Amino acid sequence: MECLLVHSSSLKILRRQKRNWIIDSFTIREDHEGGFPYELGRLQVEKKFSFFKIHGQGVEEEPKNILKINENTGMFTVHGPVDYEKFRVLKLTFQAYDQEKKEIDTQLGVEILIIDANDNPPIFEPDRYEVSIEESTPQGTEFTTIKANDDDSTENNRLFDFKIISVIPDPFDLEFYITQFESTATVSFKGCLDHEKADAYIIKVEAKDRGEEVQLSSFATIIINIEDGNNHLPVITGQSGTGRVKEGEENVLVKRLQVTDRDTKGTSAWRAKYQIKGDENRNFKITTDPETNEGLLYVEKPLDYEESHEKHLNISVQNETPYYSCKVERRSTTGLWKVNTIGSNTLTLSTTKVTVIVEDVNDPPIFDMTNKHVTVAENTKAGLYLATFAATDPDTSSASTIVYTKGDDPADWVTVDPRTGNITTTKIIDRESHFVKDNTYKVTTYAADNGLPPMTGTATLNIHITDENDNVPQLTETTLDICQSDGLSQANITAFDLDQDPFGGPFSFKLQEKEKGKWKIDPTQGYTTKLVKERTVHSGEYDLVLKVSGLQGEEAVYNLSVIVCNCVDITKPNCRIRKVKGSGVGGGALGIIFLSMLLLSAVLLLVFLLKCKNEPKPMPDNNDSGSGHLITSNIEKPGTDCNVELGYGRKDIKLPRRPSKRKPSIDAEGQHVTNQQWDHFYRAWARHGGSSADQEISVMQHTMILKVLQDKLYALSAPEEELGDYDPHNYTEEGDEKHNFDLDAISIPDIPFDPELDLDLDFSFKWKV
Repeated sequence: MECLLVHSSSLKILRRQKRNWIIDSFTIREDHEGGFPYELGRLQVEKKFSFFKIHGQGVEEEPKNILKINENTGMFTVHGPVDYEKFRVLKLTFQAYDQEKKEIDTQLGVEILIIDANDNPPIFEPDRYEVSIEESTPQGTEFTTIKANDDDSTENNRLFDFKIISVIPDPFDLEFYITQFESTATVSFKGCLDHEKADAYIIKVEAKDRGEEVQLSSFATIIINIEDGNNHLPVITGQSGTGRVKEGEENVLVKRLQVTDRDTKGTSAWRAKYQIKGDENRNFKITTDPETNEGLLYVEKPLDYEESHEKHLNISVQNETPYYSCKVERRSTTGLWKVNTIGSNTLTLSTTKVTVIVEDVNDPPIFDMTNKHVTVAENTKAGLYLATFAATDPDTSSASTIVYTKGDDPADWVTVDPRTGNITTTKIIDRESHFVKDNTYKVTTYAADNGLPPMTGTATLNIHITDENDNVPQLTETTLDICQSDGLSQANITAFDLDQDPFGGPFSFKLQEKEKGKWKIDPTQGYTTKLVKERTVHSGEYDLVLKVSGLQGEEAVYNLSVIVCNCVDITKPNCRIRKVKGSGVGGGALGIIFLSMLLLSAVLLLVFLLKCKNEPKPMPDNNDSGSGHLITSNIEKPGTDCNVELGYGRKDIKLPRRPSKRKPSIDAEGQHVTNQQWDHFYRAWARHGGSSADQEISVMQHTMILKVLQDKLYALSAPEEELGDYDPHNYTEEGDEKHNFDLDAISIPDIPFDPELDLDLDFSFKWKV
């Protein structure tokens, strides 16, 4: 080692020219085999110093505690190995202290070089490989790639070579080899693979470097699994099953074919695949039983006995994986070997013949046409001939008789001749019937034979119905609501016709002449028109007569019920359920009182004007003496010519909380009160009921008036007691129980009388009997 002294005053210059003061004379071998510590060398200086120190890598920097110096002698010692791959040079600072001044006198830079050694073997990445290849893989195929890496730096220590060390088991007609590409290599083989001889091989591969003094190496394991290929053909050994099928049946198993195969069970090389020849109509299919490898022959499409009594098929078998065979002919030291391979295209497959017997069954009759179409004008008279359906029996083994019957005929419009199959109408056909869809009415016909069991064929007759102008125009709505407004008010009227064009619209609309100035139609033609109210028409209910004419002149007259009222929303007229405004006694309550008074006056006037003939006495019971006459009637109560029906019993007259909608209308001197008005008056009271004392008084008065009115009207139905001054009597017994009247027997010899004769009397007489 050579030392260079540098004075402290020159430190700045040394820092600027670093390479001039670095001493590069120490080296450490990476693979030092001696013990530690050992002396590396001493740094020689010209001047005598008191002590020495070192700083930098190997001391307090990584790799720490590797280097030390004797402070008195300046000897360097090494206390551990240094890895060349991590630290190729260690840089330190050497300091010499003045003995008298106790300060740094000299400072030097020191570099210690690390000499590389072959201390890293090649390492496989990974060290275990496993692959699977098919038995039919041709030679020369690269089936895996291996890789290794050496961390040494020098070329000889870094480079390595691959080599196959061993193969277990020993290959037969087979040799594995490696092709290297620097740090990688591919593994291939020469010859033929045979699963039956070995289903797997374990190859041990070595990677060794090229170190000069020593060579290091490592090993990897390659496992090669040989998948069984199809090197054995399946052979059909037998067949089982009846081989019989009835005509018309489908998805029926008729045969099972047994096979043998020496390949590994469950693999694609073992699984059988069958092929059918001689099945021109594709009536059959064959599948493979996954457990037994048997072929399952099915009838997929029905067979016809009349077409063929027997079916002869040829069935062959092969495997899912194509057949492959390999044989070594000659080996060579270079290149691939000479081998002979055989594929499935050059082999003859195992084949067997199968006969299927078709059994005859009774077939249904077959119509010459299963669908027919006929056009008929609606309203045609009954008895019209429509069509004839003819059917034949396909069974040729025995004669049969075919009978025709009617199937689906929802409107019951046709009849079917059982012998000829002629279809004729029995009723007038109506195109507008709900049984007709899209102007077409469908009828089904059956043809049944007398076989065992009887079979039936079906045909359909489509009756297309042409339209006639047999319907008048109609209105979608005859009840209209119109709101009062400052201008003209109107309501829509829509017409339609069940007939088709040209027998439908557009329509013509016309009101009666007397409505001019009050009402008008605008427009007068179209499918929808407007009923326009003139300003002179006030609120109320109106009955209008509207004539609607079709395009061909057919017409109809309709009564329109129109109600005009004040509406909250004129765009949504609803006069029949509109609400009455106000919480006090309004126009509705006053109208009820006023109308009740008018009604009472009208009824009293009616009592004086109404004249009834004298009614006979009631028919006495068996205990009464016979007298009087029976009026011409078949009901127990008096005749209806002068009796005012009320619908109430005599003793139990109760005013309902709500007026009944079935009360009769009463007309007197032009005053008309309808059931609808009764209901309107009640709803007007119900909307404000209980809201004020005045309303309650009004309703009570109205109730009292109605009760008096009911009593007066009921008096009219009591014979000879029109003034209501009479004593109550029992309705359940006719006559007076205090007297016993005997009726004389009436004999009419000219008219025979049968006690069991049903006279079709009124329910009252029947009930009494």
